[in-house]
Amino acid sequence: MALGYVRPARPDEAGEIARIQLTTWQVAYRRLIPRQVLDELDAGWLAERWREAITAPPSPRHRVLIAIEQAEDSSQATAHPVGFLAAGPADEAALAPGEEPLAVDVVAVTDLLVEPRWGRRGHGSRLLAAAVDLWRSDGFQTAVAWAYDRDPATRGFLGSAGWEPDGARRALDVDDLLVPQLRLHVDLTPEPAEPNAG
Repeated sequence: MALGYVRPARPDEAGEIARIQLTTWQVAYRRLIPRQVLDELDAGWLAERWREAITAPPSPRHRVLIAIEQAEDSSQATAHPVGFLAAGPADEAALAPGEEPLAVDVVAVTDLLVEPRWGRRGHGSRLLAAAVDLWRSDGFQTAVAWAYDRDPATRGFLGSAGWEPDGARRALDVDDLLVPQLRLHVDLTPEPAEPNAG
């Protein structure tokens, strides 16, 4: 039997987060991002950036969450980090070209990745659900996330959770190759409770 859960990431997990990021990018984005760019990414440098994000975030509303799969059998229990989500108040990276800054009640997802071999086991949904609860408690009203045009998996996953394109588009310059992205958004305000009939 396998159990999955989400919690805040710890500093000693920065290396695992970097490994998940590299592995996922190399598998999921190999047709979008030039191979030499993926090959040149440095796991140590990424791990240090994640350590900083966990130990010294720019604000208390910047968070890194990690998804854990815990396998249980009669002899031992093992836990594996399998994905992560990073988000915080929207900044310039969340803007489309020429767009005015987003409101202070907008949170931007910078990363939402589940290692491919652990996909389709509910980890992405658990990460997103845990993040939404935290975003609401932090006072955010809207969430945004950029997705590659040619990444139907991310677009489909967010779409199934109610996210929709908001019309903003941009193209990232990756080693002289323009990679188009579109931005999705979702309203975080809770649905009003249904009045009791009767």
